[in-house]
Amino acid sequence: MRGGRHIAAVTSASFDLAPGECLVLVGESGCGKSVLASALLGLLPGNAQTAGTARVGGIELLGADERTLARQVRGRLIGLVPQSPAAHLTPVRTVGAQLEETLRALTDTPRRELRTAAVAAAERAAFPVSHLDRHPHELSGGLAQRAATALALIGDAPLLLADEPTTGLDRDLVDRTADELRRHTDDGRALLMITHDLAAAERIADRIAVMYAGRIVELADATSFFGTPGPRHPYARGLLAALPERDFTAIPGMPPELGDLPDGCAFAARCDRATDLCGTRPALTAQVACHHPVMSATEQESAHA
Repeated sequence: MRGGRHIAAVTSASFDLAPGECLVLVGESGCGKSVLASALLGLLPGNAQTAGTARVGGIELLGADERTLARQVRGRLIGLVPQSPAAHLTPVRTVGAQLEETLRALTDTPRRELRTAAVAAAERAAFPVSHLDRHPHELSGGLAQRAATALALIGDAPLLLADEPTTGLDRDLVDRTADELRRHTDDGRALLMITHDLAAAERIADRIAVMYAGRIVELADATSFFGTPGPRHPYARGLLAALPERDFTAIPGMPPELGDLPDGCAFAARCDRATDLCGTRPALTAQVACHHPVMSATEQESAHA
């Protein structure tokens, strides 16, 4: 709720995520990606309301109380790499102390082995061991991001939520972080990654979910999304076309305000395929929410047969 009115930040988001699978959620800023992650962990503001069902490890997350979330979910069933790591690191404790505390809480590491285990956790996330005795305010944004990633990987939770985990990192560290998250997934755990970095998404994703104006508008296999036939939703195709290594062509216009969404397709005002039919809201059918999805060559042949 904002200013006395209800704003639907995320609507009708539906997907599953299997062990050993990486689903990457992409979309422009403000489309609801981080709100979705926060809802799963019970980290929304007190005036937020949720409805629906989200299950991990037999626990219904959206209806769970704070005690259940704190003791059974966060860190144990779901690990979080936060979008703003500095806000999640304890300012008065060193990174090494926080790693050791998390190891004590989530693992059976003997006290005498905590420092060695903390070093291993830091190295796993490419955090320099020489900085373990520093406090969060002594870290750059990129180092804080790597510290948060190290903390999130401790405990090997069956689901990892990584919200912009490569923010502030150079390309080499982006690739290294993405590869470590992929290894975490390949060991039989699930990963939901939120990112603007489509190169990182292409590197590790099994599936891509594209969000626009609070809704998932396309779910696609990553290989076909980044290759052939490519995305089916015009917005998703626009995201790829905006990349420097592709057309480097921006999507015209701006996303609508979530408090002032049109009755029909929220992307219609920016879409060159829009018709009068787009005045009605499209449902997510065949993994795409669009009245005029881009058809593959095979679909075009079938349509003209």
